[in-house]
Amino acid sequence: MALDNPAFSRNSAFSAQGGAAAAHDISAQQLQQMYNQPATPPAGETMAVETTIQKAAVSFGLLLVGAALGWLTTESLPFLWIGAGIVGFVLALVNTFKREPSPALILAYSAVQGVFVGGISAWYEMRFGGGIVAQAVIATLVVVGVTLALFASGKIRASKKATKIFLIAMVGYLVFSLVNMGLMLFGATDDPWGLRGADFMGIPFGIIIGVFVVIMAAYSLVLDFDFIQQGVRNRAPKKYEWSGVFGIMVTVIWLYLEILRMLAIAQSSD
Repeated sequence: MALDNPAFSRNSAFSAQGGAAAAHDISAQQLQQMYNQPATPPAGETMAVETTIQKAAVSFGLLLVGAALGWLTTESLPFLWIGAGIVGFVLALVNTFKREPSPALILAYSAVQGVFVGGISAWYEMRFGGGIVAQAVIATLVVVGVTLALFASGKIRASKKATKIFLIAMVGYLVFSLVNMGLMLFGATDDPWGLRGADFMGIPFGIIIGVFVVIMAAYSLVLDFDFIQQGVRNRAPKKYEWSGVFGIMVTVIWLYLEILRMLAIAQSSD
């Protein structure tokens, strides 16, 4: 594919050529040892969808615990969730570029990002009210549920063409976000949302681009599911289930924050 999630693509276990890549540059003695091993790996030592889901449930449980802490301490410790956001970003980079998945670091990322998500959610709720957080949570669950159902039914799959479009859109969105941040930091716009607050045919531009970003995040979920499925087919070692969990965590958090911001822009424009 033109775009691979770094959480998966740095390991051949998640590639379509995973089985062949594992035999690259190995000695004759290693080949003989492989030949002498049973044709089927021992049960419980390879990736499985069920245990990946279990690990994801634990990670999301930690996310919720962290979110509760961030929500409750938003007023008493206003900088806690901001610091958590910075630490979470660093942990995301470490987990993304680490060749071997670390369950401890992935769980730490979940907990720390939970504090950030809880804190920023409380801020949005205090600033905009109207049950905006509940709406964002429900919308996120709906998008994730629908995407998973369509993927499980085989009605939606990752493809080379769609992934190329996704890559172009992601690069474009990144450039837009950086430009928008620069304009806001240097006072080139007095709108609190920057370019996102500009009207386009009577609709805030942030809502329009937000819809496309939600679609992008949904396709990113498809890529996550596809990579996990590929790892299971390649009989990748069980430890790489954590890589699948990390990829899904990153995507779902991104999706939720984008929906939350889009709802806030919609309410502020009323």
